Amino acid sequence: MSDTRAATTSDRDVTASGVAALNDLAPEDARQALLGCCAAERWAENMECARPYASPQAVHDQAEAAFATLLREDWLQAFAAHARIGAPRAGDERGAAEQAGASSASAEELAALQADNDRYEAEFGHVFLIRAGGLDAGQMLAALRERLGNPPARELDIAAEQQREITRLRLQALLA
Repeated sequence: MSDTRAATTSDRDVTASGVAALNDLAPEDARQALLGCCAAERWAENMECARPYASPQAVHDQAEAAFATLLREDWLQAFAAHARIGAPRAGDERGAAEQAGASSASAEELAALQADNDRYEAEFGHVFLIRAGGLDAGQMLAALRERLGNPPARELDIAAEQQREITRLRLQALLA
């Protein structure tokens, strides 16, 4: 039991130092770091302007408040920064790690992902967005196919929630 407490305390200390590091960044550097978590300019500006943060929880609370200010075009800006599922961008180690489950996809699964990504983008006007960590190619493909049946407004809401989840994970990494 004491080992668990020690790990939790240590994680808290690392995260607290991460908050201090975020607070200490020059404004443009903080903005760039935050854009790496969510590429919506309005969100990153809101987050940068709210510094200094008192705690990791304050960062996460502000992230949620900043999400509430986003308009459709802001969400689309955030989505546009993501590579297609099954096709991480060259040199994007974080994106490749987030989509690691697709790396073992069969040729048939990759072809299906590409074709269904095309259909999705034609239907909704933005990349299919899913928090891919822990999912395999089959699960991503099934989610993509299921979401193709959504009305556009509903799909925007789902993609926005996926963006929130991705951003939460990236903020945790930023603060670690």
